[in-house]
Amino acid sequence: MFSGASTIAGKIDTVFLFILIICIALLVLITFLMIFFVIKYNHKRNQKPENIHGNTWLEITWTVIPTILVLGMFYWGWIVYSYSRNVPENAMVVKVTGRMWSWLFEYANGIQTDSLYVPVDKPIKLELHSQDVIHSFFVPAFRIKEDVVPGLKNYQWFQATEVGKFDVLCAEYCGLQHSYMLTSVHVLSENDFQKWMQQQQTQPKAGKAVSGAETGPSGAGQAGATLEAMGKRLLSAKGCVACHSQDGSESVGPSFKGIFGAKITVITDGKEREIVADEEYLRRSVTNPSADLSKGFKNLMPPQQDQITEEEMDAIIAYIKQLK
Repeated sequence: MFSGASTIAGKIDTVFLFILIICIALLVLITFLMIFFVIKYNHKRNQKPENIHGNTWLEITWTVIPTILVLGMFYWGWIVYSYSRNVPENAMVVKVTGRMWSWLFEYANGIQTDSLYVPVDKPIKLELHSQDVIHSFFVPAFRIKEDVVPGLKNYQWFQATEVGKFDVLCAEYCGLQHSYMLTSVHVLSENDFQKWMQQQQTQPKAGKAVSGAETGPSGAGQAGATLEAMGKRLLSAKGCVACHSQDGSESVGPSFKGIFGAKITVITDGKEREIVADEEYLRRSVTNPSADLSKGFKNLMPPQQDQITEEEMDAIIAYIKQLK
């Protein structure tokens, strides 16, 4: 009956409209009868009311009809729910990781992005994982929402029917920056999606950028620039920019701008001390954030040693170094 940005959107809209119509009809009927009986059987008009014992057919009617309506709503809702849980065999699989406070999307070929890119008219299966607390993956335009729970393997699927950009939100309160846990689904034509995928596959890997530094002065300079570009992309893909700015502005965590080589005050084992933010400090801040907590900031960051490789860490540090 309705159209939407996914194949299930119209089905869900129709079920909700069916339930809404029934609720409005019952509201109007019950309100009308209540007012009607209050007026008709007012005490002034019926000072000697009769003692009635009920009407069997009336009681059967108001029991059977609501039961049929409720069963009808349940049956229709169950059909749509079953559709939402039965993933087509030809679905493209994307791993989705929720973490405070961003989303990470990983494709079968290893490509990682902080926004979801999918082809139109293609079933997409989302394998949902949480790195820390409970999140909820919600795309209003697609009418899909599924909880992302630590330690629980969950999934959702959709098939977009329109090319465009659609909002992704977290529908479960997950901490201080919950309202900023936003990203997008980019629905592309099949040709545009293949071009985007090829472009991502040609992006240099961190390991390759490091090895390029051995080719001589010019090669080292090019490799360094490539490494920094890789680090910038990783900060976005890994969700670092959700809490750390790159322009010196305040956020949940310290800004990356100007931090490398600077003297900073940290809390170590409950005591203040001044240290230089060198490479060792940056690595320790990722693998064990609570070891040297920057003064003035809360201990909110979970350890990332299982989420970032050594090559990726090298690229991130190379990018942070040039943020002066």
